[in-house]
Amino acid sequence: MNSSTLDKISCFLAELLGTGILVFLGCMGCVKTEAFPNNHLQIVLNFGFAVLVAIQCFGCVSGAHLNPAVTVAAYIYDLVSLPMAFIYFVGQMLGAFIGYGLLKALLPESTFDVPNGMCVTLPHAQVSSPQAFGIEFVATSILVIVCCGVWDPRNSKHHDSVAIRFGLAVACLACAAGPFTGASMNPARSFAPALWNKNFTSHWLYWFAPLSAAVVTSIAYKAVFRREVVEAQITSDEKLRQMDDLS
Repeated sequence: MNSSTLDKISCFLAELLGTGILVFLGCMGCVKTEAFPNNHLQIVLNFGFAVLVAIQCFGCVSGAHLNPAVTVAAYIYDLVSLPMAFIYFVGQMLGAFIGYGLLKALLPESTFDVPNGMCVTLPHAQVSSPQAFGIEFVATSILVIVCCGVWDPRNSKHHDSVAIRFGLAVACLACAAGPFTGASMNPARSFAPALWNKNFTSHWLYWFAPLSAAVVTSIAYKAVFRREVVEAQITSDEKLRQMDDLS
């Protein structure tokens, strides 16, 4: 087996495990019953920390996209090929499914006995479909801008705290948009709970809004803000002259 095939398998497993961790820890933190009290701040911080953990584990392997919308943005940004983007997508969807399935196997049955299904993303009753679409679109756009900023060649030497940055960014967006739409910003994260609970009410929102936001935002950032870094080339003669000057 050649190194290219091994790299693809490694990236697939990283996206599968990373998205599984995100859904498992993130949705576990959404449990809210009389026996297990919870609040909005705890939920959003937990999702942010789940993202932080997943990126810290697998960021060096696959980039830890954990999200089809992020993978779409990465493809437009020329970071992954189309076949590789498909591999990422399959890993993310399967990982999300397994992550939520593990919750079903491990948590008390009472934690899933909630209206609409535990961790299922739905717009608030007072939020219209166009409003919900707009909120998910804007929230995902901001997330993609964060991604593009991290991927920008000018930022290539400042990746030490990427996991913390993304974790806090997701927590911020979830804190703001969560009460209105659930702040999914991630089709895989919404699909797994919807499938396990057989509740696809307004589910189209959580595909079209994040994916369209990823396309529009990544194209705009790439065209307007991205700049290539031209490294200064120093010849061996110049290095020798610099050494002579120092001596």
